[in-house]
Amino acid sequence: MSFDPKAFRRKSAAVLGLGKSGRAAARLLLRKGFKVLASDARPRRDLKTALGALAGRIALEAGGHGSRCLKAAFAVKSPGLPPRAPILERLRQARVPVFSELEVALAFCPSRELLAITGTNGKTTTTALAEEIFRAALPRGRRAVAAGNIGTPASEAAAGAGAKDIVILEVSSYQLEDSRSFHPRAAALLNITPDHMEHHGSMEAYIEAKEKVFRQQTEADFCVFNAEDPLVLKLSRAARCRRLYFGRKRPAVHAWFEGGRIRTKLPGRRGAREISFAPPKLPGAHNLDNAMAAVLLAMGWGLKAPAIQKALKAFRGVEHRLEAAGTARGVRCINDSKATNVDSTMVALKALAPGLGRRILLILGGLHKGSPYRPLRPLIESGVKGILTIGSAAAKIEEDLGGLAPILPCGDLATAVTTALQVAAAGDVLLLSPACASFDQFRDFEDRGARFKALVKAAR
Repeated sequence: MSFDPKAFRRKSAAVLGLGKSGRAAARLLLRKGFKVLASDARPRRDLKTALGALAGRIALEAGGHGSRCLKAAFAVKSPGLPPRAPILERLRQARVPVFSELEVALAFCPSRELLAITGTNGKTTTTALAEEIFRAALPRGRRAVAAGNIGTPASEAAAGAGAKDIVILEVSSYQLEDSRSFHPRAAALLNITPDHMEHHGSMEAYIEAKEKVFRQQTEADFCVFNAEDPLVLKLSRAARCRRLYFGRKRPAVHAWFEGGRIRTKLPGRRGAREISFAPPKLPGAHNLDNAMAAVLLAMGWGLKAPAIQKALKAFRGVEHRLEAAGTARGVRCINDSKATNVDSTMVALKALAPGLGRRILLILGGLHKGSPYRPLRPLIESGVKGILTIGSAAAKIEEDLGGLAPILPCGDLATAVTTALQVAAAGDVLLLSPACASFDQFRDFEDRGARFKALVKAAR
């Protein structure tokens, strides 16, 4: 059952969770004439700031999801609410339909020109680059709008899009798992490695969620796949849409890297022809993957090569992802707060460690997500001078990584930065790449990254 606004006109909606996406969904439904009940597990006193202008305009159920939700005509599930939350079973028993924030947002979106990007890592960079490419290539009067997990909730951006605009969505497994009829015209599945096990409960459930990015696509659509990721390659064989593949080596792919350039070869009406592009100036081989995916999305859509190259040349990366945060006391500081899982931290270390030797001071920790830290061991051993732990995951990190490099328990980020600058030598690199969620001490990874940059600035 997909969400049809007309079927619920003038009826009541229960929005479960007042995070960024939940608040955006509540505002959207309110503007569209629905009565809104917002339900959140936090106590009322903690929700005053979150509510903002919504205060007094919607009904509020604080301190848990109770029976008031069961009286709604439908419910909207915020992405962060666990799939096994008791309220969801109670709603099912009460026959109250539950929809994802993503599908509710798109039901009000005038544009059907949807492009979706997912993967364990690289989503934000690829989405931001795709947005820059489409903005450079679209004619006057048409916009490219990036939304979803990239920062602007789908409910905030989709309803404001024009009928001819391109909506580029970064979609997480949390958003996809609840979506029954999500159907983008173009999609990309970048990679799949273990993540969010504490939310999904199993790797199988996580993979099933990711697969939804292309499950509803037809022969008229296309999806970009990473040919060098075994799980992605296996899933791609079930896709009914046109399939485009990228890989760093040429065999059987539509985009590859050779001679310092991204090379593409797509079938067309006049036969396949090779077109090459200079990649953006971003560190790490993983960013070549992100760039190849964005290029294939643009080429598959039919955008022109000169506009694609112009955007690639102008792109400088995204905030909180291997972002230069300045130098303090001779130590180069890098903000990789968006590394919320072990694989992301591995990517960062692989990008930075070559040529440095053991010069990296690594800040690890935050809220544990259920995956082991042991895969980091070879990179820690070869490239890390010391580990500074923060947050509730510190003990687990020390258990998995002890003996490879000195571990300094710091508790919080401010202590970690101060300690790192005390023990560092000129020429060292201080890297915040936590491999953990941020919610034990920060609002989100953006808050964590902004705090890190402020601490570095204050220490100069």
